Amino acid sequence: MVIVITYDENGGWWDHVAPPKGDKLGPSSRIPAIIVSPYAKRGFVDHTAYDTASIQRLLNKRFSLTPLAGLTARDQALAGQGEAPMGDLTNALQFP
Repeated sequence: MVIVITYDENGGWWDHVAPPKGDKLGPSSRIPAIIVSPYAKRGFVDHTAYDTASIQRLLNKRFSLTPLAGLTARDQALAGQGEAPMGDLTNALQFP
């Protein structure tokens, strides 16, 4: 089981890091998250770029699901701006 606790900080005005360039809608500012799981890396702070859709990316990868069209479009928009696609949370997890 993996529980992802995340919340919106209302626009990220507090953040000192500029968001990556993607499409018209984002990705936006960074969003804090806590992962609770027996598979979470203990004492690990992950600096991988994620967005809220990274939760769906994790589900897609874990269950071999076809990515939603919006996720594919977002990844293509990021690549078009020379940015890497958002992560799928697996860097914060350690599966046996």
